[in-house]
Amino acid sequence: MSYLKRTIDNVLIDWKNDSDRKPLLIRGARQVGKTSTIEQFGKNFEYFVTVNFEKDKKLCALFDGDLDVREICLRLSVHFKKPIEQGKTLLFFDEIQTCTNAIRSLRYFYEDYPELHVIAAGSLLEFALEELPVFGVGRVDSLLMYPFSFQEFMLSCGEELLWNEVCKSSPEKPLLSVFHDKCLEYLKKYLIIGGMPAAVSIFLKYNDILRVQKTLDSLIQSFQNDFAKYKKKVPALLLREVLSSVVKQSGGKFIYSKAADTSGHNIKQALNMLIMAGLVIPIVSSSANGIPLGAETNYKKCKMLLLDTGIFQRLLGLQLSEILFADDFDVVNKGAIAEQFTGLELLKNSSPYIAENLYFWTREKEKSHAEVDYLIQQNELIVPVEVKSGKSGKMQSMHLFINEKQAKYGIRTSLENFCQYDKIKVIPLYAIGNVITK
Repeated sequence: MSYLKRTIDNVLIDWKNDSDRKPLLIRGARQVGKTSTIEQFGKNFEYFVTVNFEKDKKLCALFDGDLDVREICLRLSVHFKKPIEQGKTLLFFDEIQTCTNAIRSLRYFYEDYPELHVIAAGSLLEFALEELPVFGVGRVDSLLMYPFSFQEFMLSCGEELLWNEVCKSSPEKPLLSVFHDKCLEYLKKYLIIGGMPAAVSIFLKYNDILRVQKTLDSLIQSFQNDFAKYKKKVPALLLREVLSSVVKQSGGKFIYSKAADTSGHNIKQALNMLIMAGLVIPIVSSSANGIPLGAETNYKKCKMLLLDTGIFQRLLGLQLSEILFADDFDVVNKGAIAEQFTGLELLKNSSPYIAENLYFWTREKEKSHAEVDYLIQQNELIVPVEVKSGKSGKMQSMHLFINEKQAKYGIRTSLENFCQYDKIKVIPLYAIGNVITK
């Protein structure tokens, strides 16, 4: 199937044309489209040289010695029988995590050969970088990649004009109801399909949700097969148990004692492995007393997201027909899948150059528990975001937060069209990512 455009494509073009660019490291979980995106980007160059260290482990020997990058380029040029020239060649190090010297070389490409376009990527890359904590500081830029956002999914479905209407809409100017309904139908499909490129491609090719399910099962199996590579001191079985518990505990505070029948230390270690691999994303409790949100956090109070709603619904075993044909928010939000979607969209629409964190707010008092699903920063404002089905009268936690923190307004996201109730702006679920980009 032909390449499906990604938002990061334009970011890469800007990097190509930047005279002050640095070598680029593409980071993200496996199977999110890193390699295919860079291969497509390589078509913008006269020459494209891919060095895949996993396919040909002997290539690592070309990086032995003093890491003279011009000498390395000469060796690579001879090996691949392609010229490596500044301004004409994109040099791509794929699966770079398997060659430590190649990772180390990136800083020297910046220092000694900055004119050459160099990009690196790899799966389970974070584990390799943990062994090189000071590698390339200030000399290498990172770009974060996630699965397809809902916007990318819509554009891949040929709905550019419809998405343009969504982007022009606001609480003051709602989307036409016929367009709103169409977006909701796409949203329900997306919640089931998710944004993994393999799943999206199968859906677009066959328009068959059952085929998509098989693809997702295959992806889950490949992730689980990777567990043996994480760290030998974390058993693969424990990683599976903790991943399953992340899914089962979705929407609430993650409780270690519910995850597995072992010590909290072992569970925390397994959870950290899953976070490093990009499969699990933490949402951290913030006091929200000021900017930045990360200044006053409590890491003992965390909720956990899974990387993708498609994989999430497969692991949870949701009934697809209920979601596809439901107009009821509570049915669509089975297993807190709408909360998962919201958090992921907030990340996917943030700058790919910045590793953003997700935050929520909670206040636990006797007979007065309150919680807001997400907190975002808009300029100097802290804005609470709630994933809800109800109207403004059912937003006790939101109103409590607004009054206590003197917030200018809050955002409710649901199946409703754009609208506003006093200080509560309503943004449809399908458009929640736009609150970051606008």
